[in-house]
Amino acid sequence: MSFKRLWAVLKARNLEFFRDRSAFGWNFLFPFLLVAGFGIIFGGKTYTEYKVGVFPFEAERVSIEALNIPAGFKKMNYLRFIGFPDAARGLEKLKHHRIDFLLKIGNGPHQYWVSDASPKGYVVEQMFKASLFPPETRPNAEKKEIQGSPIRYIDWLFPGILAMNMMFSALWGVGYVVVRYRKNGVLKRLKVTPLTAFEYITAQAISRIFLLMFTLIIVWAGCDLIFSFNVQGSYLDLFIIFFLGSLSLTALGLVLASRGTSEEFTTGILNFISWPMMFLSEVWFSLEGAPEWVKASTKIFPLTHMLTAARKIMHDGAGLLDVAPQIIVLALMTLGFLTLGAALFSWNK
Repeated sequence: MSFKRLWAVLKARNLEFFRDRSAFGWNFLFPFLLVAGFGIIFGGKTYTEYKVGVFPFEAERVSIEALNIPAGFKKMNYLRFIGFPDAARGLEKLKHHRIDFLLKIGNGPHQYWVSDASPKGYVVEQMFKASLFPPETRPNAEKKEIQGSPIRYIDWLFPGILAMNMMFSALWGVGYVVVRYRKNGVLKRLKVTPLTAFEYITAQAISRIFLLMFTLIIVWAGCDLIFSFNVQGSYLDLFIIFFLGSLSLTALGLVLASRGTSEEFTTGILNFISWPMMFLSEVWFSLEGAPEWVKASTKIFPLTHMLTAARKIMHDGAGLLDVAPQIIVLALMTLGFLTLGAALFSWNK
């Protein structure tokens, strides 16, 4: 088979991206950059699966040798110790599944707190009890009760899953689609109409948001019938937060779609933004105990602010005034993304 014939077959199979060297290079480089980035953020000498809070301890970073806790517990693998100045701060993190176990430093009997709704907490509790064996030669342990109703892990996780679904739908449903329209010449036809770039991207955002919010309500109602979510705050406040979050994510997708005619290159850009946002915005797990620069970098993601506000309303009964900082940030991000998208928007290139 000649080279020209082979090239024609590749085009027929929608593999035209080999012609675009920049798109091919980006899609080749993206997995490497992603893995390297997460390796730097979460890398270390050992893998830490369980987070143990200890108090009283002024610094968040803890020197294990300085802790007055059972020696057997300190030697166990897969534990990360995080310091808290008092019990109240540690209990707040424990109730919100940001840590799995809370232990008071000092001589026995050792006092500890664990949420009965946390699977990881149960595992760490058994590890702690095992470190006290045999009981004749070790101090006793005393389990303390957590005041208030515990937050189930599914209640903590579900807002993150909803937000992640909204993120992918907003970025791909707008960014990828608009680029395909530009590539197929649809936008070139719209250019001759009185429609402005700002009006077009605003209409795209509104149509996508309607679909996102409709899907949100259906999924929430269906899952609530199965899991019976415990919502301390107002459903209306939750709806407003998810609406602002979807608006901000959709506006971000429009910025990515403002230029470019290559669907493959756009795919790489969308992956490069959506995957770090999914892992660093506490969708699946808490970043408690992570380096401070990692926590600070997550503030650039609209998904982080949406989840922070949604969980405060759902778990703590917060109102809109309590989450005003997150609302202001989401509103400013939305306005900035829409303005930038309109300024950079091109109908044909």
